[in-house]
Amino acid sequence: MSTEFPPVEPPSEAVLREAEARQAVLTKPLGSLGRLEEIGNWVAACQGTCPPRPFTRPRVVVFAGDHGVARHGVSAFPSEVTGQMVGNFLKGGAAVNVLAQVAGATVRVVDMAVDGDTPVGELKVRRSSGSIDREDALTREECEAAIAAGRQIADEEVDAGADLLVAGDMGIGNTTPSAVLIASLTGSEPVAVVGRGTGIDDQGWMRKTAAIRDALRRARLNISDPVALLASSSGADIAAMAGFLAQAAVRRTPVILDGVVVGAAAVVAEEMAPGAREWWVAGHQSAEPAHAIALAHLSLKPLLEFEMRLGEGSGAVAALPLVIAATKILAEMATFDSAGISGKD
Repeated sequence: MSTEFPPVEPPSEAVLREAEARQAVLTKPLGSLGRLEEIGNWVAACQGTCPPRPFTRPRVVVFAGDHGVARHGVSAFPSEVTGQMVGNFLKGGAAVNVLAQVAGATVRVVDMAVDGDTPVGELKVRRSSGSIDREDALTREECEAAIAAGRQIADEEVDAGADLLVAGDMGIGNTTPSAVLIASLTGSEPVAVVGRGTGIDDQGWMRKTAAIRDALRRARLNISDPVALLASSSGADIAAMAGFLAQAAVRRTPVILDGVVVGAAAVVAEEMAPGAREWWVAGHQSAEPAHAIALAHLSLKPLLEFEMRLGEGSGAVAALPLVIAATKILAEMATFDSAGISGKD
């Protein structure tokens, strides 16, 4: 599958106008439900129908991979945790599993670059990635394979009936390449994007800042070529996620974005498939400083700000009930006429 994406068609402007008109005759003062109205209108525009249909198969896909930069003290946890957490996802024991159960979603985990064997490695590109502060994360061919895998996963899920997608991440050290990607495409300095990740101490923060500074020098050579940027500065998990997010937009399927790692993939996906961001809503704003920069760059406003920084898709799935509620409000609330209530003159 090519890394060239076809033009992204925007959500229906005509249906968006229909949704706005319907909001004006529901049994409430116009605008009184705030962003719930805005999100309901967006869902209708994405579906191309008003009233919007209830979601029947929200689907979370967690992209797992290890990162070579983790060997240099930028994380509070060892790399072995990535593979162990894949097992935890498969047993239903992770936070995203619990949140998905609450929200009526199901979870799939894919091993793109875990440094070990897992039962979900059928699309695996390699074990771990290069340490991006001193070498490329991936070869060009590996990067293209990862993007193609992400596109394939999006197609598989949409073809199987998924009508709302969430991308999640699992990878020790993955906030470091994420910060590099966001900084490179937004013109930010290392100190503006570096965060505490899994909870590093001050010494770890300094090591992480230095790694991001060095990686950013290399990344900025590739900002005009999204595939080259992903190859130099991401990892197979993040490259696959970028392909997944772009292809979801091509397939006209709405996505709830998660935190900083998904945000980094989204910033690159928008470069690969301009207009893809119109098919996304930001589930939350992470405690990681680079995430606010990514959301501002994408002109997306988060639904939640709960100081979350777990990843896995957890913040997006925490926001999923709000998106479901916004959709049902637009579809199921009575109008003034149907309820026999006198509307505004």
